[in-house]
Amino acid sequence: MTGNQFSSHTELFDLSEKYALVTGGSRGIGMMIARGLLQAGARVVISSRRADTCAEAQHLLSEFGDVRAIPADLSRHDECQRLADLITTDSERLDILVNNAGAMWREPLETFPDEAWDAVIDLNLKSPFWLVQALLPALRRAGTADSPARIINIGSIAAIHVAQSPNYSYASSKAALHQLTRVLARELGPQHVTVNAVAPGVFPSQMTASTLDAIGDDIAAKAPLRRLGRGDDMAGIAVFLASQAASYLTGTIIPVDGGIATTATGTPS
Repeated sequence: MTGNQFSSHTELFDLSEKYALVTGGSRGIGMMIARGLLQAGARVVISSRRADTCAEAQHLLSEFGDVRAIPADLSRHDECQRLADLITTDSERLDILVNNAGAMWREPLETFPDEAWDAVIDLNLKSPFWLVQALLPALRRAGTADSPARIINIGSIAAIHVAQSPNYSYASSKAALHQLTRVLARELGPQHVTVNAVAPGVFPSQMTASTLDAIGDDIAAKAPLRRLGRGDDMAGIAVFLASQAASYLTGTIIPVDGGIATTATGTPS
């Protein structure tokens, strides 16, 4: 579509005939995103480290559309390549890559261990890069000037403001992922691939369970919208970024956090 032609509302957000991979799609934010893409019509592959978790998630998501689960430990380069090979065996084209799989390590500065850097950086930063490398030919085949292929990286508001908890490697990895998003956006734009990042605030998940138990009410009270994130909030931004509505958007970092990071005053209330 070119010039001043306009799509209908349905056409703007329809993902029918699109093929998507969502890493870490078996629970939490990844499952929210997978559900949204499925409801918009996409065929979705989810990946997670544990086979039993993948099977359960595939069963839960199957009511929303065509979904398949592939277990893979994406902290390893060879596993990223294996997953990419399976994806491209099924289809030579990949329209949407959502790099969501991630890890967090909370520990005080004095005792923060070496392995907390390697484990978190490998999964949060290296894995998205490895998957882009391996899947770029399929993304290039899917993208056109009018309808680019999409890479959606899941960052964090911990990379925009300083959180209260000591997540040294997590915050650093997500800040690096935000910058990697911009670097890739510049390089891949001419190849008809957009690259954007979502920076979620606090959403219910296994990763945030301990935080929510301890200070969930306090976090919600300090958000301008006075609540935590919900499934539709994450599904909606993912569908937008994957749809025709976002075909002229690349290199952006979009906070989805109820305004916490972007309106923080820096002083406690």
